Amino acid sequence: MRVSIITVCYNRAATIEKAILSVLNQDNKDIEYIVVDGNSKDGTQAVIEKYTNRIAKYISEPDNGMYDAINKGLALATGDIVGLMHSDDEFYDNNVISKIVRAFETSAETEGVFGDGIYISNDDKEKIIRNRIGGNFSTDKLEKGWLPLHPTVYIKRNLIEKYGAYDLQFKIASDTEFLLRYLYKYRIQMTYVNAYFVKMRIGGLSTSKSRAFEVLKEDYKIYRLHQLSAFKAVFLKKLKTLLQYIKR
Repeated sequence: MRVSIITVCYNRAATIEKAILSVLNQDNKDIEYIVVDGNSKDGTQAVIEKYTNRIAKYISEPDNGMYDAINKGLALATGDIVGLMHSDDEFYDNNVISKIVRAFETSAETEGVFGDGIYISNDDKEKIIRNRIGGNFSTDKLEKGWLPLHPTVYIKRNLIEKYGAYDLQFKIASDTEFLLRYLYKYRIQMTYVNAYFVKMRIGGLSTSKSRAFEVLKEDYKIYRLHQLSAFKAVFLKKLKTLLQYIKR
C-alpha cells in the first residue's frame, strides 16, 4: 500500500530538515514524498534541495496560503492513502507509517486512520507542552467539539478525489472543515491507532496565540456550515484543549 505524504512550507529553514528526515527515515519505504514550497526567501529551498533525489515531487512557487499549497500536493499525489507532515513537525518514531498501513490492511472497511500526538516547545529542549490522545472515534464526539489531531489523519486517496480538497474560504481552520466534511457529513469509516504519530512544535498557524480569535470565528462558521450546534461545539472544543494542557 503506497502512502503519499505531503509537506508544505514557507520560510521554514530552521525546522524543515527535521520534518524531511522524519519522513525519509521511516522503515516503510513505499512512500511518495511530495514537498510544496511557497517560494521561500530564508534558505528553505536550499535545505530541501539537499534531498531532492529522495523526494518524489517538489515544486516551489507562490501560493495563496497553506491550504492552497496542500491542495497542490493533493493534486500531485498518486498513493493509495494520503497524509500530511507539516514543516514544523516530525514523526514520533520511524515506525509510524508501518502502523498506519497495518491499520488499513487489517480491515477492508477502514477508509481513514488517526492516532495520537504531542505538542512540544519550539526550541532544542522540545519540552512536552500538550498531550493529544485521540481515543476511539464516534460521531457523537464530533457533535461535542472533538476532532482527531489533523496531522495524524490518513485517508484513502480515492475518497479525496470524491469528496474534495481543502476549502480555501477558510484561511486558518480549513482542516476543521475538511475533517467535519469527511467524518460527519460523509461518515467515512475511521480507525483509531493507539500510538503516537507526530511531534508538533508550538507556533504553527492554527496554534499561534495571536490568531486564536480568528480561529474561533472560523470554527464557529464551519460548525454552522455543517449544521452542528456551533456555540456548544466550539466551547467544548476549547475546553478540551485547556484540559490537555492541564493533564500533560
